[in-house]
Amino acid sequence: MRPPRRGTIDVPGATLYFELRGDGPPLLCIPTGNGDATPFGPLADSLAAHRTVITYDRRGFSRSPVFDAVADDRRVLVDAQDAVALLDHVSDEPADVFGTCSGGIVALALLQTRPNRLRTLVAHEPPLASVLPDAARWLSFYESLYVTYRESGVAAAKAVFRDHVGLEGETRPPEDARLPPQQLEELLTRLRRNEVFWFEHETRSFPAFQPDLGALRRHRDKLVLAGGTTSREQYAYRPNKELARLLEVGMVDLPGGHLGHVTHPYEFAEALHELLRSRPPATGTPPTW
Repeated sequence: MRPPRRGTIDVPGATLYFELRGDGPPLLCIPTGNGDATPFGPLADSLAAHRTVITYDRRGFSRSPVFDAVADDRRVLVDAQDAVALLDHVSDEPADVFGTCSGGIVALALLQTRPNRLRTLVAHEPPLASVLPDAARWLSFYESLYVTYRESGVAAAKAVFRDHVGLEGETRPPEDARLPPQQLEELLTRLRRNEVFWFEHETRSFPAFQPDLGALRRHRDKLVLAGGTTSREQYAYRPNKELARLLEVGMVDLPGGHLGHVTHPYEFAEALHELLRSRPPATGTPPTW
């Protein structure tokens, strides 16, 4: 397996770290609330046989530093602008995009603001509390979670979060997809720093983001709402289920649970590849990488 090609690009107020694998049609993977590209590695390696896979650290996380004050109320849209800048840097071809968890919220914002840049968008279990019938209860939960973080620290807030949203079971990749010890320690060090940025700048603003349902409905031919085969009874599945009702589209389930791309990377990659392969072809110029 060839190592990824690594690079950075400057965007307003930040620098984005990214990795490229493979050749062919572009696929951008937008990371979760941990904001880091590395957990996508085994999935991206598998998909690189078919396409150019772009992974990156979202602004403020890991190797993508921010230089300006973080405007929490605009972060989703700013992250969507970052995704466009990264796509433009790699290819002028309409791209497939896969976003999971917080990355799924960014993906939805990308579809509603720059649909012409996309071929197919797969939003996997975005924790979009704002669309739920009981939105007020869940948004109140995220506000109280932030208070717990400020008063009792990261560990206490993480325990509350996992208990309430139903994240349980295995969260690690299979043994043959795990990082060597030094790389694993580097990742864990980054993720511990990222937890603070997530609690400070994402815990409340991302679940409260109000998607433009009219715009999403107009471009629903490009939209795939995805859940996990083992997370149908968990909170993370509910926002997409409600979006599917509001937008009058179906849902597909991909292997595993909320972190299926990590815990089942090979099965997940195969299912995602088949899903994207079945979509209508795009036109455009091949990537220059």
